[in-house]
Amino acid sequence: MTFTHRKARIPGPLLALLLAAPGAMAADAAVIAQQGNGRGAPACQTCHGADGAGQAAAGFPRLAGLNAAYLRKQLDDLASGARGSAVMQPIATALSAAERAAMAGYYSGLPIPAALARPGTPMPAADSVGAQLALRGRWPRQVPACVQCHGPDGVGVGAHFPPLAGQSATYIAAQLKAWQQGTRHNDPLQLMQHISHALSEQDIAAVAGWFAAQPLPAAGATR
Repeated sequence: MTFTHRKARIPGPLLALLLAAPGAMAADAAVIAQQGNGRGAPACQTCHGADGAGQAAAGFPRLAGLNAAYLRKQLDDLASGARGSAVMQPIATALSAAERAAMAGYYSGLPIPAALARPGTPMPAADSVGAQLALRGRWPRQVPACVQCHGPDGVGVGAHFPPLAGQSATYIAAQLKAWQQGTRHNDPLQLMQHISHALSEQDIAAVAGWFAAQPLPAAGATR
């Protein structure tokens, strides 16, 4: 018996939909960022700003320019409960998997806001506790230097080690305390859970302040 191979034909309307999908996803993400999705997820810019810079005083983090895979993982972990947050968990749950992926791509593609090139937090002294923890660690307590994973000056490395520069001290300290208290437990190899337990409240404030004082590239760049 002989079989003949024929190329499958995709109906015209379906083909048009498939070809338009990336642009449609980007448009949907922009709408959700500005208006919400109408199913329980409010406009992201309400807390994270129209430019994705966040709100330092309130502890809402910068999203602009962060790694897309990292952002997607955080949204998925918030939806599943692996990362606890009374504010973000219901929002992430209200987003579909496709919407979470679209939002991650949207914010990853935003340029770093120019305002973050000059942090409002004064630079701590070179011999401060924050600088020592960030640059040298505290090896007697098995705490490596933060920059070993998070990159020079905390610019971030890949999908697992996000930027710390360009985030507020309030946000960074809150995340360290969340790992310390066990409400956040989505770190690789439980690394941050170990490190947070080795830090005092004063240590957390110091290292959070050091990273919050690090400048970022001018607008147009992403990290």
